[in-house]
Amino acid sequence: MVRLPGRTGPRSARRPNGRRLQLASGPARRARELAGHGRSGRSRPSGLRSLDGRSVAGQVFLLQVAIVVLLVAAAVVALVLQVRHDSGQEARNRSLAVAETFANAPGVREALAAPDPTAVLQPRAEAARKEAHVDFLVVMNTKGIRYTHPEPDRIGKKFVGTLQPALAGGTVVEQVDGTLGPLVQAVVPVQAPDGKVVGLVSAGITTRNAGGLVDRQLPVVLGAAAVALALATAGTALVTRRLLRQTHGLGPREMTRMYEHHDAVLHSVREGVTIVGDDGRLLLANDEAHRLLCLPEDAEGRHVLDLGLAPETADLLASGRIATDEVHLVGDRLLAINQRPTDMAGGPSGTVATLRDSTELRALSGRAEQARERLSLLYDAGVGVGTTLDVTRTAEELVRVAVPRFADYATVDLYDAVLDGEDPDPGAALRRTACAGIRENTPLYPLGQEIRFIPSTPQALGLKTRRPVLEPRLEAAPGWQAQDAERTERVLAFGIHSLITVPVRAGNLVLGLVSFWRSEKDEPFDSEELALAEELVARAAVSIDNARRYTREHGLAVTLQRSLLPRSLPEQNALDVAYRYLPAQAGVGGDWFDVLPLSGARVALVVGDVVGHGLHAAATMGRLRTAVSNFSALDLPPEELLGLLDELVGRIDQDETADSAGAPITGATCLYAIYDPVSRRCAVARAGHPPPAVIGPDGDVTFPDVPAGPPLGLGGLPFETAELELAEGSRLVLYTDGLVMDRERDIDTGLEELRTALASAGESPEDTCRAVLDVRRPFRPVDDIALLVARTRALGPGQVAEWDVPGEAAAVGDVRAAVSRRLAEWGLEELTFTTELILSELVTNAIRYGAEPIRVRVLRDRALICEVFDSSNTSPHLRYAASTDEGGRGLFLVAQLSERWGTRYTPTGKAIWAEQPLP
Repeated sequence: MVRLPGRTGPRSARRPNGRRLQLASGPARRARELAGHGRSGRSRPSGLRSLDGRSVAGQVFLLQVAIVVLLVAAAVVALVLQVRHDSGQEARNRSLAVAETFANAPGVREALAAPDPTAVLQPRAEAARKEAHVDFLVVMNTKGIRYTHPEPDRIGKKFVGTLQPALAGGTVVEQVDGTLGPLVQAVVPVQAPDGKVVGLVSAGITTRNAGGLVDRQLPVVLGAAAVALALATAGTALVTRRLLRQTHGLGPREMTRMYEHHDAVLHSVREGVTIVGDDGRLLLANDEAHRLLCLPEDAEGRHVLDLGLAPETADLLASGRIATDEVHLVGDRLLAINQRPTDMAGGPSGTVATLRDSTELRALSGRAEQARERLSLLYDAGVGVGTTLDVTRTAEELVRVAVPRFADYATVDLYDAVLDGEDPDPGAALRRTACAGIRENTPLYPLGQEIRFIPSTPQALGLKTRRPVLEPRLEAAPGWQAQDAERTERVLAFGIHSLITVPVRAGNLVLGLVSFWRSEKDEPFDSEELALAEELVARAAVSIDNARRYTREHGLAVTLQRSLLPRSLPEQNALDVAYRYLPAQAGVGGDWFDVLPLSGARVALVVGDVVGHGLHAAATMGRLRTAVSNFSALDLPPEELLGLLDELVGRIDQDETADSAGAPITGATCLYAIYDPVSRRCAVARAGHPPPAVIGPDGDVTFPDVPAGPPLGLGGLPFETAELELAEGSRLVLYTDGLVMDRERDIDTGLEELRTALASAGESPEDTCRAVLDVRRPFRPVDDIALLVARTRALGPGQVAEWDVPGEAAAVGDVRAAVSRRLAEWGLEELTFTTELILSELVTNAIRYGAEPIRVRVLRDRALICEVFDSSNTSPHLRYAASTDEGGRGLFLVAQLSERWGTRYTPTGKAIWAEQPLP
């Protein structure tokens, strides 16, 4: 029977062979106690057990309370007895002293001889009684008749007490039950000069007043008892907390049960455990250690070198050094031994060793290593194959993973349609897309060659059955050799002797074939390797199909985007424009730009960005570009155009949110600018877009302060327009955020880099675009980049003619004459008639239906532009006049005689314009 420390009862420790485990004395017992009392990771749910009578701390607390109560009771009894004794003695002494003092006081003898002693002595006796703090002071005659008393009704009555000794000249001190209750009284004589007793004086103190000292001292004793109990409680709490901390909140029963569990685990676990002291003696060995090391029954307590162990094993256990999975041969077993010191966590010195039988593990180690290598191959394939969305790159990654870890040579053959992102054609030829091997110049089909496998080959069989095919011995495979007799003969001569071919399957589609070839190892491929090859290709097939789908989607998105972006810029004379578009690394996005000629020789520049990539971003970009082009035809100010665009984006979001197949626009920005070459002023507004840059004619780079409105689609806030005055030859630079922002830098850093690039750029817009992109050339952008550079031009005074027109019908003739003269100066006599007619109708309408001031402006640009300004906001409408109408044909004539005409609103009114092509 094993008796471990702290056990509540015996537990059988008999091993299967009938031996019993005995505890060694001294260090062995301490080591066994350490092994049995291992730390438990469990913690007490809640609360303390400090006041639980069943716990050790609770029992100690109850004992302390009993001791304190016993001491307090003894102190109270002793105090009462001592106080009673001291009070009685004090009462005797005080009553005697008071009585003698009063008896010998001057005038007492004379008062006794007076006719009315009470009248003289009563006040004096009461004063003396109060001063002496006694309960009564009585003067009496020799017969015991009272002359004084604290209670006047007792005067004249006989004194209760012993008088004879006092009458004889002595004193009497006694305890009696007097008229005031139990008391201590003293009786002394009042003697004449000749010694004759002429009267008696008695003073006394009641027992109640004599015991008052107890009442004053008892609270002190009880207070000290309370303090003692508080200290006992605090000490018990501290002890309890320390016990709980040391026992992890476990009570005696829990600790006993935990110890029993640890003991049961120690002797039932299928791993040997030994504890050796610092002197080399075996302190503990569980049942499994006895079995593995073939220890004698009395092994505990003996030195490990005396146990008959193998020398290497005995030296290890006796050395105390740290060991990790050291393999030792013990009999016919291979034991893996781990050894650690026991004093690392403050325990007793020594070492603990665990022994594990690894004989069977060694037998399986070869297969385990092979399985580990295969799992590692599959893991590397999952990580290393499909890093890009490129079909060819994915096929190359597959063969690089397979060679040489799985095969000596590997080839990937895919349909051409797969390479183009389309669905494969089963009847088409395959193209060798990737190949790798341990040697160069193999006789296999070269990279890029088109291959058609005949039906007898393993490759054709794999394509037909969609299952992998194993050819362990190629020299015995006539179907494979029939593909190309000359080439297969060279392949065999090269040393390639075994083949696994696996179809690349993606759902119901077969995308191609992967072939694995072996030459260095003499053993052919087996069925387990066939399963591994199938798993390897299955993982790669997902990446190849993803790359194929991406190629198709990318091609569609690129086609869509190219069709939506401007293919050429419109002809105009206000700006010299150059642009660049750089697609993102991950595919097409939603960046766009446009140049839009407006009326009055003005030009609108727009740059926008739709967040995201792919078809949805490209389609949304096309919708926004079309909308801006249509809105610009209304000749709206920039802030109003962005407001309409914001409403459009909001409606698009609502429509696509309602449609589950659509996706809302997660963000769109836009910058819209209108440049007027006559005034050289540029009106700019932006919706969440980066600010423009301006390069002055002197090369100075600035970023004008253009109010930043919210991105499109948010709504709620109006947009603001900034007016810039640009000198002729200035360059206006518009761009998207991909140029100045990425994951590694913020917009402030990007703007500073852009400023540096623009400052060193050439004077032409093309040079400016080239200089900006050269800075970004080493990087592959993660977002699209759209760049638009416009150098400003101005219409000189010789190309502009203006006249103020009075609001009179007679002024129309003056306008026609002035225009005729100016057209003659410009050499445009051919346009005189039509121009006069157009201006006559426009000026007449302004005089009749508009408001002063009225102004006429004629511009000679790529076309002849006639403009009539007035301060009215009423816009004329084109209509068809009936045959009986007297008027209503003016605008119809203007529309017929001009190439374009329209109305635009100005801050002071409106302008009606008409353009005629130059001859």
